[in-house]
Amino acid sequence: MSKRINVADLPDFDAAPYLDGEVAIAAFLTDILEANDASLLAAALGDIARARGMTEIAKSAGLTREALYKALRPDSAPRFDTISRVCTALGVRLVVQPVPEPCDGQS
Repeated sequence: MSKRINVADLPDFDAAPYLDGEVAIAAFLTDILEANDASLLAAALGDIARARGMTEIAKSAGLTREALYKALRPDSAPRFDTISRVCTALGVRLVVQPVPEPCDGQS
């Protein structure tokens, strides 16, 4: 019989070490945006900011380091202006695409 793993005993996953370039960051944010969850987006931007250097990103976004941490914590709901400023500081932008219509099986 195999030993069961308690999920609560597993370490938290940290995406920051894997966000080492613009392509990885863009793919990560695209996946996050598909979840349509503002707090998840804030947490993801926090991961990216930590990967790039929180102090530098805060300075580029015109925020204090503490304000950036507060705005990008997982349970936050930052204003769009904050999201936009952080994205600009990170060198990425949010892009709008049409939602594909569901296929109903008819031709």
